[in-house]
Amino acid sequence: MSEWLKLVLAVGGAAVVLTLGAMAWTRLMNEPRRLGRAFRQGLGRQPDAALIAIGTGRGVALSLAARRLVTAWDRGGWRMEYALEDLIGAELELDGHVAARALRGENRRRLERQTGAEADVRLRLLFDDPTHPDFELALWPNAASRGGFSRPREAIAEANRWLARIEAVQRRAGAPAAAVAKPSRAHRPLTAELDDIAPSGADEGEFAD
Repeated sequence: MSEWLKLVLAVGGAAVVLTLGAMAWTRLMNEPRRLGRAFRQGLGRQPDAALIAIGTGRGVALSLAARRLVTAWDRGGWRMEYALEDLIGAELELDGHVAARALRGENRRRLERQTGAEADVRLRLLFDDPTHPDFELALWPNAASRGGFSRPREAIAEANRWLARIEAVQRRAGAPAAAVAKPSRAHRPLTAELDDIAPSGADEGEFAD
């Protein structure tokens, strides 16, 4: 075998190894998988429901069994953990105006229209925490090509489902505001360590392979 052929084979083999490594790294560190890992670390288990604002690096997940809710940003680089009792409610904003809300101790303000957003669709979570009282998810417009909502109607429908979910959580908790326990939370950067826990998602497979 000539020296030239050996060099070609060596370069080709190195290129294959680098390509496979880059593909594996990209897959591991992409937004949904990183946020999914942050959710599992914050909840200590698979979430019962999760929502990611694709392209913003932000998301939220909750576990009824753990009685906790996690908000994460910077693609999972940071997170906040709350007891479900700390969740005051949520608001759905269309073009900067509150179109629906579910707040603890109040009748739910129902969504009257599923369309009409021209600028943006946002879901804002409200917490009993003076330091970090809210967390906002910009659901539309977003990176539709990477799995985000392609139309405002889709984002509005999903946000409205989360309002119903939050209302149900509060109804099950059944605790008046004065009796709500102090929050149990953590605010810290996540390490870059890799885990081999199978990813989970918002609705059975959101973060799955």
